[in-house]
Amino acid sequence: MLLIPCPYCGPREETEFSYGGEAHIERPKQPEALSDEAWADYLFMTSNTKGVFLERWVHSHGCRRWFNAARDTLTNEVLAVYEMGDKPPKLEKRTYV
Repeated sequence: MLLIPCPYCGPREETEFSYGGEAHIERPKQPEALSDEAWADYLFMTSNTKGVFLERWVHSHGCRRWFNAARDTLTNEVLAVYEMGDKPPKLEKRTYV
């Protein structure tokens, strides 16, 4: 079981949270003006990072607040959590082969 440290409630089991996708991606300014191809590209062409990945989470069975997390996708370790709108923390780069 993955423990996610909610910045507002403290560490909780992953079953209390819902994943919100990649953090810090620019949302379309006028989504209604996008072509089907551009919209599909925005929705489905995301990073598939091996290592540290910045992602959004919501504590859906707790405080119901959104936050960002830096998680190592290889080890599943949550390295840092930070509030929405904050810049990601400086983390040591991890290299995998």
